[in-house]
Amino acid sequence: MPLLFPSQDTLHNVFHPSVPFGRREAPAPLAAPKRTPLQARPELFPTWSVVDDAKKKAEALSAEATKEFEKASAKAQAKAGHIELYSAKYYAACTFGGLLACGLTHTAVTPLDLVKCRRQVDSKMYTGNFQAWGKIGRAEGFRGIYTGWGPTFFGYSAQGAFKYGGYEFFKKYYGDLAGPENAVKYKTWLYLTASASAEFIADIALCPFEAVKVRMQTTIPPFAKGTFDGISTITAKEGFGGLYKGLYPLWGRQIPYTMMKFASFETIVEMIYDRLPGQKSDYGKGAQTAVSFTGGYLAGILCAIVSHPADVMVSKLNANRAPGEAFGAAMGRIYKDIGFSGLWNGLPVRIVMIGTLTGLQWMIYDYFKIFMGLPTTGGAPP
Repeated sequence: MPLLFPSQDTLHNVFHPSVPFGRREAPAPLAAPKRTPLQARPELFPTWSVVDDAKKKAEALSAEATKEFEKASAKAQAKAGHIELYSAKYYAACTFGGLLACGLTHTAVTPLDLVKCRRQVDSKMYTGNFQAWGKIGRAEGFRGIYTGWGPTFFGYSAQGAFKYGGYEFFKKYYGDLAGPENAVKYKTWLYLTASASAEFIADIALCPFEAVKVRMQTTIPPFAKGTFDGISTITAKEGFGGLYKGLYPLWGRQIPYTMMKFASFETIVEMIYDRLPGQKSDYGKGAQTAVSFTGGYLAGILCAIVSHPADVMVSKLNANRAPGEAFGAAMGRIYKDIGFSGLWNGLPVRIVMIGTLTGLQWMIYDYFKIFMGLPTTGGAPP
């Protein structure tokens, strides 16, 4: 049956007779342009969306954490009252900040310290950190990896309190003695003398706990169950002096270490701010604490190298010095056994440990100062 309506070809021929070859073919689709090397890849758009979502969530969490920090900081500052620079309240705040900075960080790296001390006493005991932790974990359990954490926490909390609080005090005291002009002119010497004075006192507080820590970590099984049990055991056998038989090498280790730690930190932080645009006050809390961590980590590497031979000797003396043996004689005997190269046993581990420790300590210390409404350390003349 014929259709009632003309076909498409019939209509085309009637109304478009001028086309010589009948109906035109549809043009071929254009080829997609070739993607340039710098052009975004469409298949990655979902991934970017996930990353953006994660970034937005992180920013929201960061904003919430900052808000909570500001709230807690305002509450603490209101309770403490206005803290004037170089007042008794200021030094008390610095002392507590130092306690937190050193006590928490040294306790956190106890597993590293355990392996370092044992390798200093016996370099053939372990081949590496992970092998050591695995061997200790299998023999003593997870608690064994944290052997000595108690005396570490008590000792380094006390040391950090006297070290940081004392440094702030002696820096101001010696700066006033020198006068404003000389304090700026000889600022490096000021940092060195202030830190040495503070560390001299801090080590007297640290030494008894260090003696217990080293003996717990270098005797298998540990000679004592805990910090105060260790103190009782040592004093019962050797008297009170047994807790301080490592004081001289401890001074020999810690005073150069602290002098390098504070002087290099102040210098590095000042150099960082000199090379950044603007002034220190232009940067927020996060940026300032990041500078503190960076300066602290770099300073920590220098500290580890300078103080390592004395650190080895402290471990050896606390582990091997005979009761009644003279200090000089004990050092001579130990050096004869280990030689010059033996003084550098465990240095790579200590560089990682001390670099991380020092960076975290300065970050915690300066963050606590910010929390209390105080300026961060470094970046300005004393």
